[in-house]
Amino acid sequence: MCNLYTMDAPTSDLFTVFGIAGTRINLQSYDEIYPNREAPIVRMEGGERILERVTWGMPGYGKVKRPITNVRNLESNFWKNMLADPDRRCLVPATKFCEWTGEKGSKRKVWFEVTDQPLFAFAGIWRPTEEGARMAFLTTEPNETVGAIHPKAMPVILRENGHKTWLDAEWNDARGLVAAYDDEAMEIAESD
Repeated sequence: MCNLYTMDAPTSDLFTVFGIAGTRINLQSYDEIYPNREAPIVRMEGGERILERVTWGMPGYGKVKRPITNVRNLESNFWKNMLADPDRRCLVPATKFCEWTGEKGSKRKVWFEVTDQPLFAFAGIWRPTEEGARMAFLTTEPNETVGAIHPKAMPVILRENGHKTWLDAEWNDARGLVAAYDDEAMEIAESD
C-alpha cells in the first residue's frame, strides 16, 4: 500500500495540467506526504475543477482506528457510495510515489516516477468529515516495475485523457480506469 508520495510541481503546472478554474493559489512543495497530512486534490464544484487542500486518510471504522489511505476493495459498502458519486471523486496530484522494501527495522524507500507524465494524478475519493475534508486514493494490482518491490498493489494512476471520466462519468465508465499503469511508462527514480 502506498503511504508516501511527493507533489513538488509548481502550482502553475497544476492549473494547466488539471484545468483548474478560479484564483491561483500558491502551494508549498510537498516533498513527502504521509497519511494524516494535508495534500492538494482537484475536485468538481459548480461544474468547474477546483484545487483544495485536504487531509490524506479517511477516518477508520469498526476495528480499524488508523486513517484509511488506500481504497482496494471496490465492492466494500464503505466505499460504494463515494465511488458511485462523481462529486466524491477527485484527482490527487503527484510527482512520484514510494513503496518500502526490506525487513522490519531496516526498510528503505523506493521511489517511482511516471516517465510520460512528470505531473500525474491518482484516482481519488474525498468527503467532508467533522475534522475537515479527507481523501484516499485507489489501488490496484501492480505492474511489473512496482510489483518487483511491492507485489500486493500500486496506486491507480490516471492518464490525462481519463481525468474528465474520473471526475464526471457514471461509475460503470469510471471504473474502467482502475488498472495498473503501463509498465513501460514507469521507472524507479531512486531508493534510499
